Amino acid sequence: QVQLVESGGRLVQAGDSLRLSCAASGHTFSSYTMGWFRQAPGKERVFVAAINWGAGSTYYADSLKGRFTISRVDARNTMYLQMNSLKPEDTAVYYCAAGLWIYSDYDRMHQYPYWGQGTQLTVSS
Repeated sequence: QVQLVESGGRLVQAGDSLRLSCAASGHTFSSYTMGWFRQAPGKERVFVAAINWGAGSTYYADSLKGRFTISRVDARNTMYLQMNSLKPEDTAVYYCAAGLWIYSDYDRMHQYPYWGQGTQLTVSS
């Protein structure tokens, strides 16, 4: 069983920066592909970013490239999402997810069987 716990979400101002964390337990963290998704009020959950195991290749939603950076520290069983120049439209619940043997379609939810409970980010204008 894999447990994922997100943290770091809070109320911030537009233009601020914030880093979210996802702590993992119950599995060999370094073997997993990890992802961030977000769900805005009244909208579907969508892909934000993913980072692979091993060399740690990264993947981003096109609209977020350059503002968001995903990273992982396997020794700490933790994944991060650094978010810069935050906008009100970034307001959402942010979820971390984990999956094994992902070689493509990193943006598809069905690739990730393990999910955290989410952390709320609110960006005020």
